[in-house]
Amino acid sequence: MFLRASGITVAGLALSAALPSFAGEVEVLHWWTSGGEARSVSELKKTMLQKGDTWKDYAIAGGGGDNAMTALKTRVVSGKAPTAAQIKGPQIQEWGKEGTLANINAVAEAGNWDKVLPPVVADIMKYKGNYVAVPVNIHRVNWLWINPEALKRAGATVPVTMDDFFAAADKLKAAGIQPLAHGGQPWQDATLFESIALGVGGADFYRKAFAQLDPVALAGPTMVRVFEAMQRVKGYIDKGAAGRDWNLATAMVINGKAGMQFTGDWAKGEFTAANKQPGKDYLCVAAPGTGGSFTYNIDSLAMFVQKDKAAQTSQAHLAEAVMSPAFQEAFSLSKGSIPARVDVPMTKFDDCARKSAADLQTSLKANALLPSFAHKMAMSSAAEGAVTDVISQFMNSNMTPQKAAERIAKAARTK
Repeated sequence: MFLRASGITVAGLALSAALPSFAGEVEVLHWWTSGGEARSVSELKKTMLQKGDTWKDYAIAGGGGDNAMTALKTRVVSGKAPTAAQIKGPQIQEWGKEGTLANINAVAEAGNWDKVLPPVVADIMKYKGNYVAVPVNIHRVNWLWINPEALKRAGATVPVTMDDFFAAADKLKAAGIQPLAHGGQPWQDATLFESIALGVGGADFYRKAFAQLDPVALAGPTMVRVFEAMQRVKGYIDKGAAGRDWNLATAMVINGKAGMQFTGDWAKGEFTAANKQPGKDYLCVAAPGTGGSFTYNIDSLAMFVQKDKAAQTSQAHLAEAVMSPAFQEAFSLSKGSIPARVDVPMTKFDDCARKSAADLQTSLKANALLPSFAHKMAMSSAAEGAVTDVISQFMNSNMTPQKAAERIAKAARTK
């Protein structure tokens, strides 16, 4: 996936546990640019400034992180890697193989990360047993966000199953309310698709298809039914969806222009920024048919090798700051997620976050905790890109469900 450049260190450098007192600059590449996300980043910047470090923001909007990854590759190949970058899931392993990530075991051991992180989270942050990244939070992706007043005006009820969703959408449409807010961008199409796939096929099918890339599941009759459901869902999306950013779609639900939106709990950051209250101004419910399951998206910062001692010190400060209980709490309160640490109290969090934390534990016990492929947690970047392309093509053409199932099975084999 990546190009190697002379001068890029092949092995990560371990950070010393005995950190010098001087500090330096941290440059963080990320795509947290919406209102709620920007508030979350400001919390991290504030924490770093308190440690005496300077902050250099490298924010790149759009593409669900694809634009940021393109910029990161250019920086690393040119020998100018940032201090840290927002990288997730299997991509951490891909960068680890390139020898560009820093070993931060010393910081992790001092902070007892293995004890305060769920094993599934800790494993993702490691490359060959060594910590090379730090988790920021945990997002639940399979949410449906609802404007309750819109449902009330339409005489619709909160959907629990996919059939319920179609019934509610029909009533909203009849009442002159846009049933579904959506942004016609590839990553948003994939986000919508994976929740529908989970709702139609269930946890076992989802795992086989998108985590194990089982060819039978990918091309079989259940996948055809998933695309048939997607074909029907397309009819509830407005013609202005093409290119719309996700937060603008969320604004449609906030303002009552649309009744529902399939997206992760980062949407809650937008509701919070708009001073809306859960249970009153908006509802957060599991995507139809997915109750009991939890598709996760873990935001994380991968640490890149730094040759300068001051830069290594600042990098260690950054890792410590991100994992501090105070920051984990503050960041998720702003962003709508839940902390990655299991020991952060949920007393300050709202009902949606508490439900997310409870459902995480429930799904873990039921073997229904699943990686979000739309958010780069389940498969290689090459396979994820190819699968997302098929979904996007389906959403923007007259491709049949049968043909889409055939193409997605082929796409998943991309290496």
